[in-house]
Amino acid sequence: MPTASTSATILVVDDEPDLRTLYELTLLREGYRVETAGSVQEGSAQLQSQHFDVVITDMRLPDGVGMELLLLLREQSRTERCIVMTAYGSAENAVEALRAGAFDYLTKPVDLRQFRQVVASAVQGIGGVPAPASPQTAATAASGNQDLNASALQALVGNSQAMQLVKQRIAKVAKGMAPVLIHGESGTGKELVARALHACSQRANGPMVAVNCGAIPENLLEAEFFGARKGSYTGAAQDRPGYFQAAQGGTLFLDEIGDLPLAMQAKLLRAIQERKIRPLGSTQEESVDVRIVSATHRDLGTGVQTGNFRQDLYYRLNVIEIELPALRERREDLSLLCQALLKKLAKESGLATPALDETSLAQIALLPLPGNVRELENVLHRAIALGDDGPLRIPPNGLQSGNESAASRALTAAPPPLQEAPAESPAGLPENLQGWLDEQERSILVRALQDNGFNRTATAARLGISLRQIRYRIDRLGIDLPAEGGKHQTDNA
Repeated sequence: MPTASTSATILVVDDEPDLRTLYELTLLREGYRVETAGSVQEGSAQLQSQHFDVVITDMRLPDGVGMELLLLLREQSRTERCIVMTAYGSAENAVEALRAGAFDYLTKPVDLRQFRQVVASAVQGIGGVPAPASPQTAATAASGNQDLNASALQALVGNSQAMQLVKQRIAKVAKGMAPVLIHGESGTGKELVARALHACSQRANGPMVAVNCGAIPENLLEAEFFGARKGSYTGAAQDRPGYFQAAQGGTLFLDEIGDLPLAMQAKLLRAIQERKIRPLGSTQEESVDVRIVSATHRDLGTGVQTGNFRQDLYYRLNVIEIELPALRERREDLSLLCQALLKKLAKESGLATPALDETSLAQIALLPLPGNVRELENVLHRAIALGDDGPLRIPPNGLQSGNESAASRALTAAPPPLQEAPAESPAGLPENLQGWLDEQERSILVRALQDNGFNRTATAARLGISLRQIRYRIDRLGIDLPAEGGKHQTDNA
């Protein structure tokens, strides 16, 4: 029966004749068409003479290294997916190859079952060779994939430059097998990025399993990750699959990876390197085919230096890094975020979506939101629950925890009149929303600074924000403090 593999052509480059023959026979049995080469020069000649779907190359060759073929493919913007074979233990080579654009790597001596899995993933992936189908079916499938990709990226709300860079990076790296490390503060949406990576990958039809590493008791970690056999521990009445088995053929998302204890880090490293796991209570290893995406709010580099995180695991996980910006670094996305969150919250609660006007946006703009998008969602949720009919209004305790702040009193007691907004359109809305919001924030800060003798510490306390936040706002808004009277400007730490 025809399959996706029957139309795929593969180039195998290895200088050992016996291994080259073994790989060729294995691939021929799977229905692929196979060409072979024994050196970089022969491989380059084959690539110049024809197109392949997948290139499999050994790292060490008589006249060079397999990386040369990988770089050749990248320089010529060719579509072949490259799988690199590297000697056991040479983690640096594998990481270097993945960063250079390799689809995946195999460690010698190669396990043939794993070999077949990796090749199949490369062939069936985006940009690979599709299964034979009618033109109409193929067009429908392609359209469905594009819709899925677009939907996943649209879940990352924001048009700021920082978010555009994140989306571009997701689209670029999703198609490979290289591990991805997502770094960002709590509440920035790291799991949304992981789900977008999965949806844009060739594994989109497979499972996506998300694991919070910090929420699992240490004595259960091994069973939760690798599964357990019946009778392996008290209460194990039947075989139980772990996260790796559940994510087979898909993506395993390890959130807060920095919370894993060192003992579990060592076991996870081996599972990633060997792509094999041993369930608790079993004497046999099982092959697994998952892509690892991890996330943390911690600085893992510092953890490596302090001995709290294994350096070898860090290099395995951090092949590709995606830095997710904090909300304070993309304040221009606030309006879009609020609209998306309000729509979601209103749908969940069965209520009408409240309107956003200049006053509600000005209130939200004053929130420091150290909890990022998660905190913004909580504030909006509270505003919907406690609000009345009409435009959204943030309750006083939405502007800070604890007592009502001066900023809260200023906004709730006397909302800024619309006539103060510069450059309004005939409809009564500002043409430059960010500029209007900045002007309102600047006005409140200047008044508060004047009331407190330009003492930044006292002003920050009055407004319910930190000293660091008020420094940032003074600098961003270009507020000039008096040249004299340094004692008033002193940060009374």
